[in-house]
Amino acid sequence: MKSRRTRLSGLVAAGAAVALVAACGGSGDEGGGDEAEPEVTIDGDFSGETLNVAAAWSGGEQDNFELVLDEFEEQTGATVNYTSFGDNGPAYLQTQLEGGNPPNVAVIGQPALLQSLAADGDLVPLSDDAVATVEENFDESWVDLGSADDTLYGVWFKAAHKSTVWYNADIYDEAGAEVPTNWNGFLDQLQLISDAGYDGISVGADVGWPLTDWFENVYLRTAGPDLYDQLANHEIPWTDESVTVALETLAELWDSDVVQSGGAQRSFPDSVTAVFGADPQAGTVFEADFVAGNIAEDGNSTVGENALFYDFPSINGSPASVVSGGDVAVAMVDDEATAALMDYLATAEAAEIWIPHGGLLSPNQQVDTSVYPDDVSREIAESLTEAETLRFDMSDLAPSAFGGTPGQGFWQEMISFYEDPTDIEGTQQRLEDAAEAAY
Repeated sequence: MKSRRTRLSGLVAAGAAVALVAACGGSGDEGGGDEAEPEVTIDGDFSGETLNVAAAWSGGEQDNFELVLDEFEEQTGATVNYTSFGDNGPAYLQTQLEGGNPPNVAVIGQPALLQSLAADGDLVPLSDDAVATVEENFDESWVDLGSADDTLYGVWFKAAHKSTVWYNADIYDEAGAEVPTNWNGFLDQLQLISDAGYDGISVGADVGWPLTDWFENVYLRTAGPDLYDQLANHEIPWTDESVTVALETLAELWDSDVVQSGGAQRSFPDSVTAVFGADPQAGTVFEADFVAGNIAEDGNSTVGENALFYDFPSINGSPASVVSGGDVAVAMVDDEATAALMDYLATAEAAEIWIPHGGLLSPNQQVDTSVYPDDVSREIAESLTEAETLRFDMSDLAPSAFGGTPGQGFWQEMISFYEDPTDIEGTQQRLEDAAEAAY
């Protein structure tokens, strides 16, 4: 077995992708709504006990999560201290574990990190009560993502919906474009927008993660969930024909004149501004539900009015599918109070305390969607929980040397492919070489 210092250094690298992606989401404090009145009853009197909880959330997200923890304090008498580790989650956990003082509960953003911590004995399995709550409230995909070696460790408290396409309704109306239902219709509508004098779609390609999200959505729809799982685990090579088909599909778009030029020099936030800024140049941008935060921060368009979304289009009749991300709570201390907190976080009522304040998309299927603060966030939540096929972000499932490191692996090769969509065979071979080195 590796020493704790050695293997946790690997965890620090594994968290890089999550830190960078999370940084794009904003504070998550947009929205309003009244504080929910929870109806959950938490068993146990833990007066005099102190629990430490650590997560990446700060600002408005921290404030809203602390409302959730306040309810646990009120019902149990425990004191819950919250620490924000920001972008340094793996490093923070390394330090705490080496000092013999891990938090009772950590909220982390990468399944690979959960797997590593579980394999090294640093996580406590969920109690029988918590397992029952999770299995009742969450789709099997989220149960699997919170498990290691058939043991359930995690409660997915926050999700990201990475299969939303955002569009400027004013530009669509001007161009006579409509919401498409399939890939061919998507390309047709982008062409209509281009014919009207705008760019059909803006892409931010100065970093790799938005482009890996493109690939993952296309691959899930062209190859299906089983091959998606195999590729994510590197059980099939990146030279496989299924990857060829996905890259050919992407090339059909990326090599066309409906895409705004200069993408390799454009950041993701700038791609949103190109569609929803004061002087919009393009009609469409693809990315996750957190685009709403970028639109609100930009301040020139209004989510739910002229800033709308539709689901990533079906390809060749593929079912409703979602690529997701998220934050999973795991227990690192074995006591009754910690077990009770984990069980509480698995309830719909815990999520419903935060949701009305904005910035939380819950994968919990028992959440009352009427508590979402606006129609758009409600529709995104329902799209997530009702998806026929759901898979986690492939780059976050991969070793960070392949899936989450700037300048190499998946991120870099997708940038190179975006710049030259004709180089399908070369892209596949370079991806396979990088995967062979990293897995």
